[in-house]
Amino acid sequence: MAPDAVLSAFGYLRAVEAGDTEAAADLADAEPRMPALLVDAAERIIVPVTSLCGIDRDPCDHSFALEAVGHVLVATLRGWAQAGPDGVEGIARAVITFVRQVLTQEECGETVADVLRQMEAVGFGQALEAHPAPSGAHPGRPTAV
Repeated sequence: MAPDAVLSAFGYLRAVEAGDTEAAADLADAEPRMPALLVDAAERIIVPVTSLCGIDRDPCDHSFALEAVGHVLVATLRGWAQAGPDGVEGIARAVITFVRQVLTQEECGETVADVLRQMEAVGFGQALEAHPAPSGAHPGRPTAV
C-alpha cells in the first residue's frame, strides 16, 4: 500500500469505530478503492496475528485452526470487497471486531482506537519503506483522532 492509501484506510476504520458516519462517508466517497484498501489493511493486521510463525513456538491443532481462520476471514473480506462501495462498512466493522476481540487489551486500558493508531503507524512505516517519497518531499504522518 502507498502511504496515502494507508492513511485513507485507517482514517475510515477510525471514523467507523468512533461512530462518525459523516467522516466515514466523506472518506469512502473520496476513495473509490476503499473496499480493496480495507482488505489490504485487514490482511496486514490479521495474517501476522494468526500465522503459525508469529504466535506459537510449539504449534498444536489450535495453532493451525487459528491460521486457517485468519485466512478464511481475509478471503471473506475480499469477497465483500467485490461488492464495491456497498461492502465498505461491513468490511470495516469486521476488521474493527477482529481488533476488539483479538488485539485490544482492555484490562490494560487499551482501546480499539489505540490499536488502530498503532497498526496505522506500522502500516505507514511499511508503506514509506516500500514507496519512499521523492527527494525533498515530506510525506504526511498519521495523526491522532
